[in-house]
Amino acid sequence: MLDRRQFLISSLAASLSYLATGCRQFSPPWESAAYRKKVRSQVAILGAKNYEIPLREIVLRGLKLFRINVQGKTVVLKPNLVEYDPAGVINTHPAVISAAIEAFRTLGARDVTVAEGPGHRRDIEYLLTASGLYSILKDHKAQYVNLNEDDIRPLKLQSHFTNLKYLYFPETVLNADLLVSMPKLKTHHWAGVTLSLKNMFGIVPGSIYGWPKNTLHWAGIDESIADINSSLPIPRFAIVGGIVGMEGNGPFQGTAKHCGVMIFGEDHVAVDATAARLMNIEPMKIKYLEWAEQFLGNTAEEKIEQIGERLDSFRQDFHVIQSFQHLKILTGGA
Repeated sequence: MLDRRQFLISSLAASLSYLATGCRQFSPPWESAAYRKKVRSQVAILGAKNYEIPLREIVLRGLKLFRINVQGKTVVLKPNLVEYDPAGVINTHPAVISAAIEAFRTLGARDVTVAEGPGHRRDIEYLLTASGLYSILKDHKAQYVNLNEDDIRPLKLQSHFTNLKYLYFPETVLNADLLVSMPKLKTHHWAGVTLSLKNMFGIVPGSIYGWPKNTLHWAGIDESIADINSSLPIPRFAIVGGIVGMEGNGPFQGTAKHCGVMIFGEDHVAVDATAARLMNIEPMKIKYLEWAEQFLGNTAEEKIEQIGERLDSFRQDFHVIQSFQHLKILTGGA
């Protein structure tokens, strides 16, 4: 029979054991090194009526608002370039990429490379030519790297939303001083929206993970978005092209949506949350943004300082497919 002292010691040991087990059970699915959330974030919204105006000046303004320093550094621009569409609403527009190349060079970048790992079209020469990007690269004498076939390096994942332990990333991306995500403002029939975080799907090489990055689809799209973005060790910036976006059955079969806007920021989570609100979509209803908000960035409006122009000046009601109707901010929004 236990005396009082033994009983108290046994009870304390049992309590500590329970707490330790509970902590292990409910510990967050990311490493402490992956935590990069700041108290507040800034997102810039700048008007851009069409692709014919001097977009270089708008991109420069966006970069200067964040005091981006690329003097003597290597910049990798990662556009969304996955398939050719004669209507020109699938991919990041060549004029936006051209403006970014000029802007970063103006700020003193030593090298500006355009890099993408298309998830569908394997004929890169055709895709570059048909999309109009080849002529831009030629005019600027800028290098393009097919990330599907680049040299690769394994990195241990810093979060554990998928069951994967490592991912192979291209050396071009890992060797950059600054990686710039340049998506088009679009809805997505599997993820809800495809913006700067989802755009990082394209850096994972198809030569390893298949087309359209099948391994990551099987591991979970939202889960893969979280793991990719938590594990990249290099500084990043986002430039979302919303001059003409895509609504409905994106990212390929949707329809054009003119918004006349570009969105800039260092916190990809805050950028995507702002872009979602501009589309009349509630960011915290998007699974990967809900997860990312816990440790990668801010989604709450009160924690995001809007600079540049007012979001409400560009807000549009983007159509989404039926399975994503619950994302809409306005009751009954289509």
